[in-house]
Amino acid sequence: MATNSSIEWTEATWNPVVGCNVISPGCANCYAMRMARRLEAMGQRKYAGTTRMTGGRPKWNGVIRVDEDSLRLPATWRVGRMIFVNSMSDLFHDEVPFEFIRRVFHTMKDTPQHTYQILTKRAERLEAFAHMLDWPPNIWMGVSVENADYLHRIDHLRRISAKVKFLSLEPLLGPLEGIDLKHIDWVIAGGESGPGSRIMEPSWVRSIRDQCQSAGVAFHFKQWGGVNKKKSGRALDGRTWDEFPPEQVRVEVA
Repeated sequence: MATNSSIEWTEATWNPVVGCNVISPGCANCYAMRMARRLEAMGQRKYAGTTRMTGGRPKWNGVIRVDEDSLRLPATWRVGRMIFVNSMSDLFHDEVPFEFIRRVFHTMKDTPQHTYQILTKRAERLEAFAHMLDWPPNIWMGVSVENADYLHRIDHLRRISAKVKFLSLEPLLGPLEGIDLKHIDWVIAGGESGPGSRIMEPSWVRSIRDQCQSAGVAFHFKQWGGVNKKKSGRALDGRTWDEFPPEQVRVEVA
């Protein structure tokens, strides 16, 4: 199903795929694992068996499930929304069939009243399939980068033809200096939240903000994170940073 979202940079979530597995340090405390376990306990069969308990905590177990029925949902929303695609999975996971990915893209193309935001850690698979997909202006494509070991994901993103390309530097687990922001339109940064959350240094965030300002890239600071993210807030140097890609970038035709 699609739901209204409390995520600061979107308005709703839509999950045509659920389930995942841990592939890099940023996945270790993923909120979606806890949420999937909770939804299963609430009787939502879509999430049944997608996690296992280890060390007293839910973890993805690699079960991937596509939801054919959800493909029709965006067409039922007449008023346009900003929609985060697959908050409970990764559309470019190796176990998601390419034909299903194509159908998700068809749904997005056929509902231009919405703006779709897709994030992946599987940047290599994204690039491999990108030339076989349509990229209308209402589809924004991003990659997640949690520390300097995964900056290469940005290079894969840069080579695709999405009109808006963005980075999610969250959970930010280390400094990211000298980011190549060429052909990047938007950067989100944020700390980890929830149980076991790891510390984010303020200097890491300021550096990213300053790099974005120097490159003319929109910067959005989501949160400081921590066990109580509401208490820590999201102000950086006395203000909130809620920038989005300029309208002319979003609708530009390549």
